[in-house]
Amino acid sequence: MTRALFAALVLAIATIAACSSEKQAGPTLVGEDLQDPQKCLPCHADQFREWSGSMHAYAAEDPIFLAMNKRMQRETNGAAGDFCVKCHAPMAVRLGKTKDGLNLAELPAKDKGVTCYFCHAVDAVEGTHNSQLRLANDGVMRGPFGDPASGTPHAAAYSKLHDREDSESSSLCGACHDVITLKNAHIERTFLEWKDSLYSKPGQLACGKCHMDGRDGLAADVAGVGIRRVHDHSFPSVDIALTPFPEAEAQRAAVQRVLDTTLIAELCVTAAPLGTAVEVSLDNAFAGHKFPSGANQDRRAWVELIAYRAGQVVFSTGVLPDEKKPVVDLLATDPKLWLLRDRIFDENGKEVHMFWEAARFEAEQLPAAVTNDPKDPAFFHNVVRTYDVPGSVDRVTMRVRMRPMDFDVLDDLVRTGDLDPAVLDRIPTYELASTVKEWTPARGFGCVK
Repeated sequence: MTRALFAALVLAIATIAACSSEKQAGPTLVGEDLQDPQKCLPCHADQFREWSGSMHAYAAEDPIFLAMNKRMQRETNGAAGDFCVKCHAPMAVRLGKTKDGLNLAELPAKDKGVTCYFCHAVDAVEGTHNSQLRLANDGVMRGPFGDPASGTPHAAAYSKLHDREDSESSSLCGACHDVITLKNAHIERTFLEWKDSLYSKPGQLACGKCHMDGRDGLAADVAGVGIRRVHDHSFPSVDIALTPFPEAEAQRAAVQRVLDTTLIAELCVTAAPLGTAVEVSLDNAFAGHKFPSGANQDRRAWVELIAYRAGQVVFSTGVLPDEKKPVVDLLATDPKLWLLRDRIFDENGKEVHMFWEAARFEAEQLPAAVTNDPKDPAFFHNVVRTYDVPGSVDRVTMRVRMRPMDFDVLDDLVRTGDLDPAVLDRIPTYELASTVKEWTPARGFGCVK
């Protein structure tokens, strides 16, 4: 047995003992050990596995983040500083290991991404955007349980900020998921959108209720810990890993499940004096914020609608002739295109691609629910578009498609040499299952729900 293998075996035995012992003289995970996600693995195997494939774990590995940060530092002559990296590698910033994120490749994995320690050490939220979080740094890992087990490898305590049953927990998420640029443009507004929605009201849903699904299981593999309601740490949303990364297939499937159940769509076909009227209704029924959300200046969601007569296309909108082309390219020839996204502008009113240039924005999003009272006029928040099709039709299809980031932005990063063009081949284009509809005359004029 080699010396290295023997040392690894001793460490593994010691770690297992720390997890299984009913009584400890005191916490065995402190300081740098507590900050290392790998040290969480032996006791929190499920949570670690889920987190390891999440966009939180990937945050400092994402080639698009790295490309944007590199270009931003260059174009601002370093004035942007830690603007991005304080959310994408917050421990590296707080430990003084990076000031701008340009040296992330040189840092150990434990200091990169949004780590277990960074979230679970938070004891106060000091602002609504740009990572205004305070870490206690007292060796206590905070969570949703009021009766944490004794004799564990680290100290533990209950925190509302970590309890998805408490609406206050959304402020912990919101501190990074709302972003205001250096030029004061509120380009990411997910937390604000949630606060303005039905879901922030008493008895409704905090962020974790959707993005950290619950199940019965072990919060920790420690003696004395029984079955609890535990929470998924994969945090599915829209983005996925674009380079080889753990749990990639599971993460992609989880994202697809979230998107497939977000919208309610309706396709209505009726006779019109000069042909056929086709109506599309989209209802953002189940997102706890507007749709799309997040880095909305990069996201694209759009309606593809096609009408046929005798097998021939007589009307279409939102159809991409080349799946690798930007959706915005359709705007020149497709005046009916229903495109959901943000547009960002610099201080001179010029439309730009890169968020650090943004001084203002214009948004087209589906609104979030604001009431569950059907007597309230605001209960109905679906958005409707009508399309006039000349002549009769014998088949109409629709679907909503979505990209987490589109090729106009990515091509710009490739053009400046900041992004490897190979990444473009991995950009997903989602189809939202709940929006896939087909009408035929056998249904009669009316709506397909």
